[in-house]
Parts: sequence; C-alpha cells; structure tokens
Amino acid sequence: MLDNSNHSVEQYQSEIDRAISSIESIILGKSTQIRLAVCCLLARGHCLIEDLPGVGKTTLSQTIAQVFGLDFNRIQFTSDLLPADILGVSIFDPASQIFNFHPGPIFAHFVLADEINRATPKTQSALLEAMEEKQITVEGTTHKLDEPFFVIGTQNPLDQSGTFPLPESQLDRFMMKVQLGYPDEEAERALLSGENPREKLLRIQPSMSIDQFLVLQKAVDQIHCSAPLLDYVQTLIMATRNPGLFVYGVSPRAGLAIVRAGKAWALMSGRGSVEPGDVQAIFASICEHRLTATEQHSKSVVSLLEELLENISIP
Repeated sequence: MLDNSNHSVEQYQSEIDRAISSIESIILGKSTQIRLAVCCLLARGHCLIEDLPGVGKTTLSQTIAQVFGLDFNRIQFTSDLLPADILGVSIFDPASQIFNFHPGPIFAHFVLADEINRATPKTQSALLEAMEEKQITVEGTTHKLDEPFFVIGTQNPLDQSGTFPLPESQLDRFMMKVQLGYPDEEAERALLSGENPREKLLRIQPSMSIDQFLVLQKAVDQIHCSAPLLDYVQTLIMATRNPGLFVYGVSPRAGLAIVRAGKAWALMSGRGSVEPGDVQAIFASICEHRLTATEQHSKSVVSLLEELLENISIP
C-alpha cells in the first residue's frame, strides 16, 4: 500500500512504471501515447483520443482502467442518445410516492465516452458539468461523483460521415488530445501473430487499488514548480495568443493543465520538481485541440507549436 508519508519520488515512479508495463503488454508500440494518457489521468484531467476506427482507442481505455483498478463504464455515443441516458433519471415510485434517482453510466471512476462526436451537441454538453465540477445536476438536485473521476472521449475524424464537431467549450474540458495512429511494422506483426488483445485483457490484474491510485494523484500535487518554470509556461501561453499564428490563444484553464501535467510527468520521471523538458513533453498534447491556425499558415497546429518550443528560450 502506498503511503504519502514515507514514499519517495522514486518509489512512486516504480509503481507507475509497473502499471505502464502492464498496459504496454496489451497495447503494442504506443509507449508515448500510453504515457501521455497516464499523465493526464494522474493530473486529474480528461483525455480526448482522435483516430480512425479500429486502431485501439477502446482497448487502451479499458486497459488503463483495469490496470489502475478503477470502476469502468462505457457509453456508446450515437445520434439518438439523450442526456438522461448518460446522467440518469428520476422515476416515480408508486409505493413510496416519491421520485427515486437512478444513476446513469456517468457514475464511475473511469468513463469511456466512445465516439463522442457522433452524438448531438445537446448530448455532448451533458458531460460539461461532470468533467469540470465532478458533479451532475438532474431536476434541480446535485449529485457528487466519486473520486477519482476520469473521462476518455474517443472521436472519429470529422471528415467521416455522421459526426458532429465538438464545441470549443467541450474541447477545453479535455486536458489532452492523443492520437494513436497505425502501429509500426514490428508492433503490427506482433499483434497479428499473437493473442487477441481483448483476451489478454481479461486476464490482466490491477497493479494497484483505488486508494493507492489516489495517493499517486496527491503525490502529483506535491511536485515543486519553480518561479522561473512558471515564467517559461507563461511565455509559452502568451505565444499561443499571437494573432499572427492562431485564431485564439489557449485559455487560463489550459495554463493550469500545463502546470498540472508537467508535475505528473516529472513524477513519472522520478523527479520532485518540474523541468522545462516536462513542459515540452506535454505541451502540444494540451494545446493542439484548443488552437486553430490562421489562414495564412499552411502548417499544422502541431508544427507551429513545435516551432514555438524551439524558438522560445528556456530560463
């Protein structure tokens, strides 16, 4: 059992590395994407995974929940899904003459919002309060969600049929955006010649309990972030607000996400303080889905963010 009083940063790192190794035994050849998703989870954020169907988005989500010992619910978003199908509904009980609330699938530690952009904007917005305030309000009554609470939203590329683009307010609720992409040749060969990942997932054991995971999240809060490092983060944030590069810059919520994710990345690396390299590792994943390049730029948002990291000096 992890204990916040006598555990060192190196011991926390060891616990995290063991969990990541278990995930990598199921999801092959995606080490960077796995580490980003775990970083987002430790930093109390929510993660958006955008990619083509069949590249492992759902399997990754199920594996992370299983390895960290978290209760898991999957919500398949479709065009006819209603907010009540996510949040729950109050049903009148004739015997007691009162309305009883029946919780929806949002009441879980780990919620997979699968193909979230196939639902209508009204249904997408049902997640907003839960993702930001860890609670939902149904018919005037507020219901608290258990800790930890983590949403992974998967979406198909917008050029595919039957998709509704996520509004900016919804996108901003996701701390990170991760793209899996096709596996490399070696990983795909291992996938084709090996056991079905879903069958392997049935046998995988949790690496820790929920209480142990909560200790890890609290450990992230204890990671030190120096004043010069915060200056560096502010400089990066202000650079995204350059109207010559992006239509709008990132929000203060994104700035907080950079700091929290930087702390989580430092803990995953076995260090007690955030370094510029930690910020650089997570910067594009946090900012890409929040930014739109101006029409004068033919480069992608990721390329522009990489140029910012190269051009802005490290304090």
